[in-house]
Amino acid sequence: MRDGLAASYSVSDLVTLARSGEKQAWDTLVDRYAPLIWSICRRHGLGRADAEDVGQTVWIYLTGQLGSLRDPAALPGWLATTARRECARVLRAGRPLAVGYALDAETLPDHQAESGEREALAAERQAALREAFMDLPPRGQQLIALLLEDPPLRYAEISARLGIPIGSIGPSRRRYLDKMRNHPAVAALAGAEAAAAAA
Repeated sequence: MRDGLAASYSVSDLVTLARSGEKQAWDTLVDRYAPLIWSICRRHGLGRADAEDVGQTVWIYLTGQLGSLRDPAALPGWLATTARRECARVLRAGRPLAVGYALDAETLPDHQAESGEREALAAERQAALREAFMDLPPRGQQLIALLLEDPPLRYAEISARLGIPIGSIGPSRRRYLDKMRNHPAVAALAGAEAAAAAA
């Protein structure tokens, strides 16, 4: 794996490379999903030290499970579930919140705390969508990228660039967006958000 290319790999590719001992693939997985784990720890109200312990524990668990993951594309969901379970374990153990973190939380204005939660959730969504996008076939990636151009491109221009009939753009867009919605990373995040909203 060449430097700088790791960030463009799908989670399945990264898991496969990390299983074979590729350090850059492992580092990319950690960089990509550490914010997800951190945001789950924050939602559980863990202090900085506890959150770091949970993060380390989750990554240690992953090293033992990496070879047995049935669906590498579902790694974000696995990480989120493992992080939530580990947070619950820490909370059940009754460990106090870190003093520095608790003081920060008390003195942090509500609008800033809410902003931090929104940013963490946005980062989770972005990671899941990037994962789903990277798993689309190249033609699907090209079509979705062109449809997201700003300012928007006309269908005639998209048709000319991709060499496809104008009438196939809408159905193709729908098919690729459905694939993204049903991607394990997106589905796992949607399930986690629904569970959090119901709690």
